[in-house]
Amino acid sequence: MNTLFRLAASASLGALLCVSAAQAQGAGQVVALQHARVIDGQGGTPKLAQTILIEDGKIRAVGPDDRVKLPAGAKVVDLTGQSVMPGLISNHSHLAYTDGITSGPQNYTRENALRELRQWQRYGVTTITSLGLNAPLFYELQPLAHAGTLGGADIFGADRGIGVPEGAPPMAAGADQLYRPTTVEEARADVDETAERHPDFIKVWVDDFHHSIPAKMKPEIYKAVIEEAHAKGLRVAAHVYYREDARKLIEAGADILAHGVRDELVDADLIALMKKHGTWYIPTLDLDESFYLYAQHPEWLKSGFFRGAVQPALAAQLADPAWQAKALDPKTLQVNQASLATNRSNLLTLYRAGVKIGFGTDSGATPLRIPGIAEHRELMLMVQAGLTPLQAITVATRDAAKLLELTDRGVIAPGKRADLLVVAGDPSHNITDTTHIRAVWQAGQQVFVVPVPPRRN
Repeated sequence: MNTLFRLAASASLGALLCVSAAQAQGAGQVVALQHARVIDGQGGTPKLAQTILIEDGKIRAVGPDDRVKLPAGAKVVDLTGQSVMPGLISNHSHLAYTDGITSGPQNYTRENALRELRQWQRYGVTTITSLGLNAPLFYELQPLAHAGTLGGADIFGADRGIGVPEGAPPMAAGADQLYRPTTVEEARADVDETAERHPDFIKVWVDDFHHSIPAKMKPEIYKAVIEEAHAKGLRVAAHVYYREDARKLIEAGADILAHGVRDELVDADLIALMKKHGTWYIPTLDLDESFYLYAQHPEWLKSGFFRGAVQPALAAQLADPAWQAKALDPKTLQVNQASLATNRSNLLTLYRAGVKIGFGTDSGATPLRIPGIAEHRELMLMVQAGLTPLQAITVATRDAAKLLELTDRGVIAPGKRADLLVVAGDPSHNITDTTHIRAVWQAGQQVFVVPVPPRRN
């Protein structure tokens, strides 16, 4: 095993990131984050020398240092040289499906779910959406996450989701994790049963995964799902790959395209259709890149930021020459790189056209889509696609909250949840600065902090 992955296998996240849990704030105590650069998530120019007051889990005030009056007894945190932005919000992840290099229903345990939620949180992803393949345990965890007593990122979800017999999704799932209806009647019954659990969405898998599986969802099935879901007041997110499927799903009323269109460039007709219907689009650029990126050994894989998120079994796999060769098979590599290139182009076109863009990576769906790492990589890929760093951050915060119809988070403003990511540098100028995490706050509690080394005399 090479040095890089030997380190990853033997070191803990806490050691690699120098992260330690902070003490909980006292009830009613006001915290003042002072001298910060504030990127408020609303798309405007960052504001310098700002103070954020936090009280009872929410932002009480934000403004210039010399205009925000500190209440008596406030705890002051000096953030000179650091930037504060809203916590990242994932609109497309999967909870407790992977562990190490394994995938499947055996991983949907409380312990594994908490491990992932805490990892997302450590990396500044303070809200995630588990878009399908959820076991009953999800509904035990969600109210605790909403109340802030679970530990880790807050969670929303799409229940089990609806797939295709002998088709998508081509992953193992427990009987309580996925529906595969064969008739319209079964599809409607599955939606009705799902609605009784009050999920945030319903998910449908429509495409055939690059023609790798024998069947696609029949239009009459997904039309029945969408119609029944809307009758129950639920929105539908659709797993897609092909432009033609996207068009048909939008016409049928799908509310969210849960992946980018990757076979062809989007055209004016599809853009007009998406804007007419108000369809949300989650590009998940990291999805195709993840298949080959780690086998190429980019320099940043040496960083503690990356190594701290990699479980030992995965670190060993990434160092395996046989695995690397398979991941870089020229034919497969060409397909994945072409999909990513088309996806990036379509993202920029749709963004500039005013289509509503969400933020997600499919993190947690496979071992290579690493919680936390995938989201920061997605920001970088969005910038590579042509968005500015500020535009990418706004999509991942304010706009991602809007997709979830959440009005309590996603921006830094009075009255909003104090879900905050503190980083060194200025990610509005250099998006890679989001990886220089110094602290994470969730609902007004500093949940992780990188200690400042003592000065030497």
